[in-house]
Amino acid sequence: MYARGFYSPSGMIFLIPAMLLAFYAQMKVKSTFHRYLNVASTKAYTGAEVARMILDKNGIRHVSVESIGGFLSDHYDPRHKVLRLSPQVYNGRSIASISVAAHEVGHAIQHDRGYVPLTLRNTIAPIASFGSQFVWVLVFAGFALRIGPLIDLGILFYLAAVIFQVITLPVEFNASSRAIDELQGRGIITADEVRPSRKVLSAAALTYVAAMAVSIAQLLRLMLLRNRDD
Repeated sequence: MYARGFYSPSGMIFLIPAMLLAFYAQMKVKSTFHRYLNVASTKAYTGAEVARMILDKNGIRHVSVESIGGFLSDHYDPRHKVLRLSPQVYNGRSIASISVAAHEVGHAIQHDRGYVPLTLRNTIAPIASFGSQFVWVLVFAGFALRIGPLIDLGILFYLAAVIFQVITLPVEFNASSRAIDELQGRGIITADEVRPSRKVLSAAALTYVAAMAVSIAQLLRLMLLRNRDD
C-alpha cells in the first residue's frame, strides 16, 4: 500500500516538474560547455594558467592547482586547499575552459576571504550528506513499522540537505560573479568574450537551481506522505 502511495499523482506532482528542470539543466550545461569548448580565447591561456594567475594575483599562493579525471569534475577542495580541474579545463584554452577554471578559483577566494554563505555550507555539509544518504532508510522503515517519529527524523535530516542546496545558490552565483570580474578586470578575456563566458557560467548555475528545486520537491512529497499516514 505504501509503495502505491509513494508514487501517487498527488506526491509526484511536486517532483516531476523539478526532475524535468534537472534534466533540462544537465543538457543545457553540457551543450553550452561543448559549444564554447570549441571557441578559443583570444589570450590563449590554459585553464590551469588562468587559475594560477588569478590565485597569485589575490595572494592565494598556498592553494595548488591539479588535474583530475572526469568530465566537468572541477571543484575546489577547501580541506586540502587544492583546486582540481578536469582535463578539458586544465589543458584547454577555450572560453569554456578558462571560465570554469575562474569559477572554481572564485570558491578559493571565497574561502580565503571568509565568505559567510560558503562557511555555512561547509558547516552543514556533513549533516546534509548523511541526510541525503539515509533519509529513505529512515522513511521506509518508519512507514513499514508504523513509527511516526522515525519518519519525522528522516524528514528532519533531509531538511538539512534542502538547506544545503538553498545556501549553495548564493555561493555559486557569487563565485561566477567573482570569476567574470577577475577575467575581465585582469584582461584575461576581451570585452567580446564576456558574454560567452557568462553563458557558460549561467548554464552551470542552472544545474544548482534545478538541484534545489528537486530537493524541495522531495521534501514536500515526504511531508505530504507523512500527513497522509496520520
